Amino acid sequence: MTLTVETAAMSAPSVRELWVLLGSTFNAVVAARGDLLSVKDLAGGRYLHVNAAMADFLGRGASQIIGCTDAEIFDAPAATALRAADQTAMAQAEPLLSEHRIEWRGARREFEVLRTVVASENNGPRWLCSVWSDLTERRQREAQLRAALEQIEQQQRANDLLRREIADQALREPLSGLYRRGHFEDQLRREVDLSTREHREFAIVFIQIDAPGAKVRALGGAGDERVLEAMGRLLRGGTRAMDASCHFEDQRFAVLLSGVGLATAHARMEGLRRQCATQIVVHEGQEFGFTVSLGVASFPHTAHTQEALVSACEAALSEARRRGGNQVTLAAIRFDTA
Repeated sequence: MTLTVETAAMSAPSVRELWVLLGSTFNAVVAARGDLLSVKDLAGGRYLHVNAAMADFLGRGASQIIGCTDAEIFDAPAATALRAADQTAMAQAEPLLSEHRIEWRGARREFEVLRTVVASENNGPRWLCSVWSDLTERRQREAQLRAALEQIEQQQRANDLLRREIADQALREPLSGLYRRGHFEDQLRREVDLSTREHREFAIVFIQIDAPGAKVRALGGAGDERVLEAMGRLLRGGTRAMDASCHFEDQRFAVLLSGVGLATAHARMEGLRRQCATQIVVHEGQEFGFTVSLGVASFPHTAHTQEALVSACEAALSEARRRGGNQVTLAAIRFDTA
């Protein structure tokens, strides 16, 4: 492909010398790639030559560009950035590769610009040669790819969350929204192992709904269901993420309080007992309440094995019920004898 050279304030011998220095192969590659090529006067920064692609980009004939500076063609921010890059290229011995984002004709264009100083022989004229490679379409494709990948990742995260929610729901009892007994027993085994290794304490609580009042008995199964739902809400709202609350069986619930000692567990369960005693349950316009009995045991203070811990908690719950219900009872502290 033949390049047309248009010049201003530059003699014909100098132009020929420039193209000899640049090399025909270089010019052919620039043309084949569709890159923009410009040559500027090193001292004044005025355009001495532009190829057809650069002229087309600037929307002017080459004769209208030659002799101009960037400040006469581009807006102030773009001209300042281009001039700064030119000066950096002139100050170093190696070619300079930089990127420019230019708002041009209502669109944003991105270019990778390679600048190099070209000197003639015998300390003659020196020029700044710049090759502009248009990155706009490539960056747009990269942005689209990033957006597509982000969308895929978001969908994967949503799918993972849905799978976890489905798996979690399978572990929960629908009426109370609490975990089933099997999950609680798994958590208890893990907590015993962890606490044994790390010498830390935790507590478990058994909760029994006390004998229903006359209103609840009159409503039959519907009344019991409303009480179970209310109990589930109170336990879900009153326990931490690290704890495990479950609907153990029938009117009984269980709570595992991770990292909590006997005194703290008692204080928290006393608060829960008061909440239950003041809770108003409504079914078909009828209001009623309920109370609970609670037994609290801790590891390792009241027992040092899982079986002994469960037995101690059962005994504490039985004592609370024997006292008439609406009670929190602690399991007896174990004292080791030498």
